[in-house]
Amino acid sequence: MHIRDPIHGAIELTADERALVDSPQYQRLRNVKQLGFADLAFPGATHTRYAHGLGAMQVASKVFDALAPQLDLELDDRARFRQTLRLAVLFHDLGHAPLSHATERIMPPVEALQLPEWVRGEGRRADHEDYTLKLLLDSGLAAEIRRRFGARGIEPAHAAALVCGKPPPGANPFQTRGRDLFPVLRQVVSGELDADRMDYLQRDSFFTGVNYGKFDSDWIIQNLAAVERAGRVYLGLMHRAVFAFEDFLLSRYHMFLSVYFHYTSVGYEVLLQRYCDTSSGEYSLPADPDAYLQHDDVTLIAALRASKNPWARRVVRRQGYRVLVENTPGDEGQDLERLEAQIEAAGIDAFTTVSPPLRGAGALGRGAAPLGVVTARTWSADLRGILPTWSSCSSGSRSWAASSTSPKRWLRSVTSTGC
Repeated sequence: MHIRDPIHGAIELTADERALVDSPQYQRLRNVKQLGFADLAFPGATHTRYAHGLGAMQVASKVFDALAPQLDLELDDRARFRQTLRLAVLFHDLGHAPLSHATERIMPPVEALQLPEWVRGEGRRADHEDYTLKLLLDSGLAAEIRRRFGARGIEPAHAAALVCGKPPPGANPFQTRGRDLFPVLRQVVSGELDADRMDYLQRDSFFTGVNYGKFDSDWIIQNLAAVERAGRVYLGLMHRAVFAFEDFLLSRYHMFLSVYFHYTSVGYEVLLQRYCDTSSGEYSLPADPDAYLQHDDVTLIAALRASKNPWARRVVRRQGYRVLVENTPGDEGQDLERLEAQIEAAGIDAFTTVSPPLRGAGALGRGAAPLGVVTARTWSADLRGILPTWSSCSSGSRSWAASSTSPKRWLRSVTSTGC
């Protein structure tokens, strides 16, 4: 079976993969928009996490096929690792809440999900990755994965391990010929150059009509390398493709500026957060995985329309706040404290938003490994060393600071900032 995709063309699915795509766990993503409220500013941005998962799986397959000749795998191991990677990337966003990240603040404590001990967290609120793991490990989807792929040595825990970055209990399923392939496979799922980013940048650029998310993915994939150190295999990038990686970083930076931190979507996320904080549990997300499947963008919008909460009404009626001041890169900054004092004295409700910082490995996700640059001499450079240092990137109030250092003379310094 093939699925036509505007970004990658024909995406091939096996019969077993199609059965998993048709599962209610994955079909829910048809009604979860990739960019939340962004379509209020970019009308074309109505694409979903359903399509993104398929596209990211296609990218991951290309990456694995480029690396496989370097890995010298037995045919059975090659097929098993490739299939496990495809499933992990396909399902990596399975647990995203309605309108994406905006409603994670009403998720229950992570303990309520009763995750297995090896992936369990404590003392915090659950997030979309916790729900992804719950659906992968403890739902009808898990049983279907075992039924269709168990005979090939693939378990739901193997895909979950690549998603969360923690090896599964028991014997290492990613060990072959004395080498551990877990690091390199994990980096394809979540890393500096992962399949997730390589799909969503191109997809978000296409559907928003913004041209900044484009980069030379073919050249990057052709120049990926598998590097073994102390019995573990990591993802590397040939030095001749560093400039393409710089372009990838710059593309991501521009997408954050123009799309992901657009004041319209950020402003409506604040209104939705105020609804969640003041509605006394009027809308909540359940810990039970089967009940969670009933919650998507349609469910949330219906709840907002039925609510008498003033913040819900503002969201439904598109009564967003006006932007008064926006700091952009290179600005000296506005006297926000003075402006806030004047607004407060006038009795006008207002808010200031400051985006969370993205710094090197901090933006990679849990358990992610850095990317190395392979040269004729060594691969020891850590690209986190040339990633920019972010101060605060925001929509309502933005300020950036970039630092570019070269850990080796042969590695060009990144002079542009990037997310």
